[in-house]
Amino acid sequence: MVRAYVLISTQPGKAMDVVSHMSGQDGIVQSDAITGEYDVIAQVEAPDVAGVGALIVEKIQRIEGVFKTVTCLAVY
Repeated sequence: MVRAYVLISTQPGKAMDVVSHMSGQDGIVQSDAITGEYDVIAQVEAPDVAGVGALIVEKIQRIEGVFKTVTCLAVY
C-alpha cells in the first residue's frame, strides 16, 4: 500500500466544501482544512504509485473549488 499526503489549494471560501466532498471516498483516509499556504490536506492510500496518481487526478482534482494540488509520497 502506498500512502501520500496531498496539499490542496482551493478557491476562497471553498476549503470546507472540498473537505466535505472528500469525506468517505475510497482511498481518501482523512482530510482536514488547515492554515498556511494550503487550504486542505488529505491523506490518501492506494495499492501503488499509479493508483495514488489516478486517485488525485480522477477524484481530488475534479472537485469543484480545487485549483492546485501538491503530492507528498510517504517513504517510510
